[in-house]
Amino acid sequence: MTNQPYGGYGYGTHGAQGAQGAQEPYTPYQQPQSQPQAWPGQRYDDPYADQQHTQQWQGQTWETQMQPPVAAAEETSYLPPQGVAPVQVPEPAPVTGAGGEAEPGYGPATLAGNARVTDAQRARAEGRSPVIEPGMQPAVLTAVLGLLLAGGAALGTYALLVPLVVLQGVTAAGWFRLNGMWPARQGIALGFLGALAADAAMLVSDRSPGVILGALGVWVLLSLVLQLRSHADPDERMYGLMATVVAAALAIAAGGYLAADADAVVVGAVAVAAAVVARALPVATAASVVVALAVAAGAGYAVGGMASDGALLGAGAAVCALIGHRVAGYDYPSRFVHFTAGVALPLAAAGPVVYALGRVFA
Repeated sequence: MTNQPYGGYGYGTHGAQGAQGAQEPYTPYQQPQSQPQAWPGQRYDDPYADQQHTQQWQGQTWETQMQPPVAAAEETSYLPPQGVAPVQVPEPAPVTGAGGEAEPGYGPATLAGNARVTDAQRARAEGRSPVIEPGMQPAVLTAVLGLLLAGGAALGTYALLVPLVVLQGVTAAGWFRLNGMWPARQGIALGFLGALAADAAMLVSDRSPGVILGALGVWVLLSLVLQLRSHADPDERMYGLMATVVAAALAIAAGGYLAADADAVVVGAVAVAAAVVARALPVATAASVVVALAVAAGAGYAVGGMASDGALLGAGAAVCALIGHRVAGYDYPSRFVHFTAGVALPLAAAGPVVYALGRVFA
């Protein structure tokens, strides 16, 4: 056998110490770019080891000569151009939906971001009023519901109860939607249930008005207990509590028609119907308010048997109705708000006044 190394790998001086006269082990040609690693226990002779110590580059190489110098951090940081006016980005116009209402858009883009701008905020920024009047169609529905209340009161207590229940349900739903809380089935159901409980208690107690205050106190406590059990944020719970309490209070207060005298209900409901329709006429706000009060007083005077008491009762009911009408148009509401709160709030707000003035003029 020869002393040739296996596989062409040299064993260095160890291979030369074999049998005498054996040929020197064959050293394969190695690429200068890479060097094979020696196995454990082997020693590898690098034929280019001497060149690594003798060959040295003097001066700049191509890489060191061509590469640009590294700039400081202050030089690479972004600096806005000096003396150049900022570009004004116009705000997009509100997108008009299928129903002709303006949907909320977005403000101009900024480096720090920009929150969404609602129509009410845009109106305030532009110096416009954030109030949108419900219009003639909700006013007509209010007049129809008012006439149903007047006709039901003339027929009897249980006939009055049917349109009253409709009024109370629409009042609770409209108030939640007016406050931007939709769907809020639990709060709407709670307010409507409070109104039904107050109506039932008044029927049992021979239409005693004290039942309204008792039902209102119980429902405020019940709303507080339910909101305390909620897992929402504290601000949301407080907002929900106030909306629930007010919705229940308005729906229960509308039961004043059930506690009032039938003649007072007829006069007050007809006066509210006339005032809301007159308020929706396409004239200036101040003029329409004056016309609405005058029309309501005239309607009360005519329905009340040509008496001054009827005129005063009609004017008082019209004042509360116009307040409810104004609240229903506040803060850019939707058409759903106009056809719920815009229809029900004028009649619901006038309920306690109809009862109180009816007792005074009885």
